[in-house]
Amino acid sequence: MLRVALAQVRLNARRFIAVSLAVIIAVVFLTATLIINSSSKASLAQSVGHGFRHADLVLSPDDPYGQNGEPDILDQTAVDAVADAEGVAGTYALRSAYAVFGEGRNRNYGQVRSLPESAPLLPVDLVEGNLPAAEAEVLLDEVTAERLELEPGAVLPLETQPEPESDTEADAGLPPLTELTVTGLVTASDDPTLMGGAQLYAADATVARLGEPEQGFTNLQIALTDDADTAAAAAALQQALTDAGVAGVTVRTAAEEVDRTMAGFTGGEDQLTVILLAFAAVALLVCALVVSNTFSVLVAQRTRELALLRCIGAGRAQIRRSVIVEALVVGVVSSVIGVLLAVGLMAGIIAYLQTVPEAGFATLAVGPGAVAAGLAAGILLTVLAALVPARAATAVAPLAALRPAEDLRVGSRRGRIRLGIGLVFLAGGALLLGVGAVMANLLIALPGGILSFIGVLMCATLFVPPLVRAVGALAAPLGVPGKLAAVNAVRNPQRTSATSSALLIGVTLVAMMMSGAAMARTAFNDTLAQEFPVDVSVEQGMDSGEPYTDADVQKVLALDGVDQAVLLAPGGAVDVDGSDWTVYVLDPADGSVLQDQGLVPADGTISMPQGTKAKTVTVRGAVAQVELDVVVSGNPYFDPLISPATAEQIGGALAPVIGEPAAQPQLWLGVEDGLGTNQLMDLRSELSAVLDVEDYYIDGSAIQRAAFEQVINVLLLVVTGLLGVAVVIALVGVANTLSLSVLERTRESSLLRALGLTRAQLRGMLALEAVLIAGVAALLGCVLGVVYGWLGAQSALGAFAAVVPVVPWLQLIAVLSVALVAGLLASVLPARRAARLSPVEGLAAD
Repeated sequence: MLRVALAQVRLNARRFIAVSLAVIIAVVFLTATLIINSSSKASLAQSVGHGFRHADLVLSPDDPYGQNGEPDILDQTAVDAVADAEGVAGTYALRSAYAVFGEGRNRNYGQVRSLPESAPLLPVDLVEGNLPAAEAEVLLDEVTAERLELEPGAVLPLETQPEPESDTEADAGLPPLTELTVTGLVTASDDPTLMGGAQLYAADATVARLGEPEQGFTNLQIALTDDADTAAAAAALQQALTDAGVAGVTVRTAAEEVDRTMAGFTGGEDQLTVILLAFAAVALLVCALVVSNTFSVLVAQRTRELALLRCIGAGRAQIRRSVIVEALVVGVVSSVIGVLLAVGLMAGIIAYLQTVPEAGFATLAVGPGAVAAGLAAGILLTVLAALVPARAATAVAPLAALRPAEDLRVGSRRGRIRLGIGLVFLAGGALLLGVGAVMANLLIALPGGILSFIGVLMCATLFVPPLVRAVGALAAPLGVPGKLAAVNAVRNPQRTSATSSALLIGVTLVAMMMSGAAMARTAFNDTLAQEFPVDVSVEQGMDSGEPYTDADVQKVLALDGVDQAVLLAPGGAVDVDGSDWTVYVLDPADGSVLQDQGLVPADGTISMPQGTKAKTVTVRGAVAQVELDVVVSGNPYFDPLISPATAEQIGGALAPVIGEPAAQPQLWLGVEDGLGTNQLMDLRSELSAVLDVEDYYIDGSAIQRAAFEQVINVLLLVVTGLLGVAVVIALVGVANTLSLSVLERTRESSLLRALGLTRAQLRGMLALEAVLIAGVAALLGCVLGVVYGWLGAQSALGAFAAVVPVVPWLQLIAVLSVALVAGLLASVLPARRAARLSPVEGLAAD
């Protein structure tokens, strides 16, 4: 039987192409996910390890985050205890401080690290200039130097002039550091704690004056002599620390310190891998459905052949094993191809990343676990999915050679059991999902959603064929091809349900994410409208120079996308919970800039932040004070507003208190309707440039909405792409089912041709059949996706905001259209094969 099984695979290899493609896609997804996990860890290790690349041992605190989040450090005692120990060739006591240099919008943030006493321990390479020879001299990384167009000899003015950081400095009469001089350029470190800002290196005394010397050192890197044994040296240094009375400090190898640092970054968890594996599990599930359905069709087509084998002496076990061997061969070949493709794909991605300067530390790591998991998953999935068809192959009695095996129907005993279990899952899951939505508890809703969807899949035979039949009635006006397509699509209800279920899974999840994202977007926008009074607000930056004027208003109005710009001047002060808040003046003529027109201040009233309980408050001005009626906003940080007449009545803003900054005007903007996310983010950058203010002084509902839209759009794109893998596999299943159905109906198709059906009509019939199956699955998936998306959004967001059902019609229409077109394309090859066969040859086929 082994030779028979292998011969079947060779002779009917074409029938297994689609199965192999489905398995390959699933294995590529799973293996690539695991390689991403191992490669990200290797890349992080490469990045973290850059800071220790010349060290043999590292001495660091056991708890780098200390008590109450305060970092533990090394003091000079620990450094002195090991500095002169036997086998130590050099040490690097790492001290760090932070500096802001430059002026205005050209300010730059950077970390300044101390230089090692032993030059070989410097983790970066000098590429130009010289090492610092005096205080206030630094090395600068070449990336920052190129960005700022700096060369050795450049002077970096410090933003502040700090007072002496210690009594020693004060007693010595050391002046505060006001500038740093660049003496040389070094390669940029890949250390993640340094990335994102300028990287500077200076003598320890300079770093101490920039920071707080009493904080000590972050770690101590140690280089050993060539003849030193690393393990023995670590033990000896640990003992030296104990003898010196130093506790809470451990000597580790550089590799151990890298692992420890990585654990601190990741928290010991791999959330990204878990998320990707969840999507891989969906792809594997869909693949299992495709494989099982394909082998069911293949077994049904070979009913006579298998029964005849039984007649000539083959036992049930031998028949079952032959089917499993076929699945095993397909699984092995497909899994090997899938693993190789995954490795090649990830190698290409890593090679590209290594060409990007910011990701040069990217490292490909293909662990044996990833390869083994990919192979095992593909092989086991294929074999396990073929078990039920293999069992069905032995259910045919030898004398039933001329009668095909019956499919599992709802009316059969197994069908009734399956339907009963499915209904229990559906009802129980729906109950949990509803309770979770009402209570706004995702932990209750999530298992309910999973159980109910499993119930839907188990009950698919009950409702999918009737739906296909009902939709198929719409094809009747197309004549004989349309009527035949509707009949053929439900000829085998079990097969139709299995094929539709595979596509149903992917489409439902895609539609759920689209609907959930649309509802989350609406809820977020409604919340923003309550919490932010205007589209965009621009506060006066601390270092922005002169207060905003009408000239700034004109500059802003000239920008694309700005519909309205209002300058709000301080007009007084009011007590809010024991502290003075600046009151701003808003002319009712400019009130349209506000989201809530009810907050436009009338004479004798003041608009106050959320939480104000008083019915009236006293507003103080330069010459008088007045009691005003309170109108409360929905924003706890809303700036109090009064009318120009009220401001004139109290004489305008109070004189600033000596030693405290004066209240500054701010700009409120209204933007044009329909601005997209990219346009709003571009507007924010333009405002920053025109008003010479940092981005974080620019806020408002439009800005927050744009930022949220960016996040939600990226997440939706990623999730849709990941779920798209499952949809592709399912569409492969549609093509495969149709292809096998064409082979199964060869004589029937040829008879139709002989009776007058043209090639074009035959192709049209098969195309309609595929479109019916794909269309019904996609339509049902869109409906279920909207329902699950709404209940899921209510469960996740209901406690924070009102969730209003929203149907993303355009996106769902796009999903439905893609499914219909894909179903049509899936029919091209099977239809072409069927139409190419002459009626005479087809009628002669067995």
